[in-house]
Amino acid sequence: MDFRIEYIVIVLICLIIAIAIVRSKKKDFNLEANKLIMLLGGKDNVIDYEFNKSRFIVNLKDVSKANKEGIQRMGAQGIVEIDNQLKIILGSDAKQIKKHINELK
Repeated sequence: MDFRIEYIVIVLICLIIAIAIVRSKKKDFNLEANKLIMLLGGKDNVIDYEFNKSRFIVNLKDVSKANKEGIQRMGAQGIVEIDNQLKIILGSDAKQIKKHINELK
């Protein structure tokens, strides 16, 4: 009987550790959206934006205020600049970030 209890305790401990690891790796998309807006030069620098699948397309008043290196470090898979527009490839996180950016506007 004691033998089974030890296995149950070990399994429970492993489950608790696994849950803690998964939670610690979860992104805070609200924080990510705020950081992205700041890296784009702030809320006042953003004229308009749209999401197209994995891309975030944003028109800026002054594209020189955007910190493209910071956006890359944040996890963007690529950035294309055309005039005052940035096309930022966000990948699978785009949908979640879109939700939080829409809440900021």
